[in-house]
Amino acid sequence: MTTAPNAWLRMFHPRPGAALRVLFFPHAGGSATFYRPLGGALPESIEPVIVQYPGRGDRMAEKPYTDMDALAHGLARALAPLADKPLWCFGHSMGASVAHEVTRRLTVRDGPRPQHLIVSGRPGPARQRPGDKHQDDDRLWADVCNLGGTDSSLLQLPELRAVALPAIRADYRLIETYRPALSTDLDLPVTACFSDRDPEVDAADAEAWRPVTTGPFAVECFAGDHFYLRGTGEPALVSWFAERSAAQRA
Repeated sequence: MTTAPNAWLRMFHPRPGAALRVLFFPHAGGSATFYRPLGGALPESIEPVIVQYPGRGDRMAEKPYTDMDALAHGLARALAPLADKPLWCFGHSMGASVAHEVTRRLTVRDGPRPQHLIVSGRPGPARQRPGDKHQDDDRLWADVCNLGGTDSSLLQLPELRAVALPAIRADYRLIETYRPALSTDLDLPVTACFSDRDPEVDAADAEAWRPVTTGPFAVECFAGDHFYLRGTGEPALVSWFAERSAAQRA
């Protein structure tokens, strides 16, 4: 049974007795269901909560955001129901930047205060570059196909492209026009994750997240492609969550 405190959040695996919540932020074009397998594999001590952006899944009728500031502001306001337990934020690809911006806002307002930010599959702010793929649907779709994360046979279906493109186009516009702040305004642990066969992100890109915090910083490499967390790298990522969350409770 799926429960949700508001339109922004999905809880496919409610765990009322969990000591920790992890808030997951999807990639460009992604929906909350992407994280459902990973959430189910986490230990019972962790309750996964997943962000559902407008314009996809059960929010398909809503207009997707094309501006990072507006998206992060709306999300930060929606997270008040998560203030009753320790909270970590995990974002992958575009979701890493969204998680970073939401965490920045939560540290200066009432409500939940993240205790750990995990950014995955995304270069640090100083190495992020603008882009224009959102202006050309063919280039945009080719990039989606190149990165993987979706069954290649499904990507060839014209009807899938027609349904998926509006949200993907909006997300690419959001992330390709986003200008991150090059500032150190966090004082919490930050972990940057990348994978050994990701064509988009390497070790130097992950290391570029170090300046965002004065707190502890670590880089983790997993086996797999850009979407390692739905492939060969998932077991290692689950183990990482189990070990780090246990260390926090100790």
